[in-house]
Amino acid sequence: MAHGPRARNLTARLAGVEAAVTEFTPRRPSPRIVLLLAAGAMLAPGLASAQTPAPLAEWQFSAGIPLQKLFQDEIPDWQVRLGGAAMVRPRYDGSSEYIVVGGPSIDIRYRDLAFASIGEGLGVNLLRGKNWRAGVALTYNLGRRGKEDSPHLDGMGNISPAPEAKLFADYAVSKEFPLVLRVDARRSLGGSDGWVGDIGAYMPLPGSSEKFFWFAGPTITLADSRYMNAWYGVSATQARAGRPEFHARGGIKSYGFGVTSVWYFAKHWFASWDVAISQLTGDAANSPITRKTTNGVFDFSVNYEF
Repeated sequence: MAHGPRARNLTARLAGVEAAVTEFTPRRPSPRIVLLLAAGAMLAPGLASAQTPAPLAEWQFSAGIPLQKLFQDEIPDWQVRLGGAAMVRPRYDGSSEYIVVGGPSIDIRYRDLAFASIGEGLGVNLLRGKNWRAGVALTYNLGRRGKEDSPHLDGMGNISPAPEAKLFADYAVSKEFPLVLRVDARRSLGGSDGWVGDIGAYMPLPGSSEKFFWFAGPTITLADSRYMNAWYGVSATQARAGRPEFHARGGIKSYGFGVTSVWYFAKHWFASWDVAISQLTGDAANSPITRKTTNGVFDFSVNYEF
């Protein structure tokens, strides 16, 4: 299951969205709307993206959270959102084949201190301010199963599942200009045993209302040579006819764009969905095992907020 859907007491995350709604609509939204937006964004992607490389942007796992404190005087002690989700994604990063995966959507947050989310992982905000946060988290990567994932990977061996340690930081510019900047770096503790990180930005979009909210923004992903060789390199023993030996260098792995949306359809219920597109570049695009350099992903979840 991927790096896919996840969740968001509505008040928590939606509060972040009030900024956008206030700026782009003539009517001031209620606190309930604000929280909702934030909550919905986080739920959707956790399922299929946090654990397996996919075109979903890292910022989509926590969209709206950094905006919450700008528009909410007090953060609830507990925010719990649970649901179910499904995702359509490539079989592996660079594959031309797509699969559907499903699973739970879980997001639990304690004040502005700690969180347990399928998308963001198990983490702590070590440093916090009114419009920013920085911390550490532990996520999980399901790896790659060689021939089981695709005949094109026959003889490539498996990339073992492994936990990932993550450092992250978010910064929201202001209420008047609710742009959120995010950076993160992840180190696989096993598996590819390499570093990968993202630089992203997003903001709420016009058209939000009491029942619907959305965010959009770009992202760039970078990785070191150890990570690149695990996922895109071909060693001498793995080389075959039509698949020559290939050493993948570190650098920019991909760039992309994502949209995260939330629809509040009942008092405690909301649906969240994410769409993203990713373009492999550099040695990731040139690898003999890459069948398609442009990939997309879509996930959808239905969630209940306690």
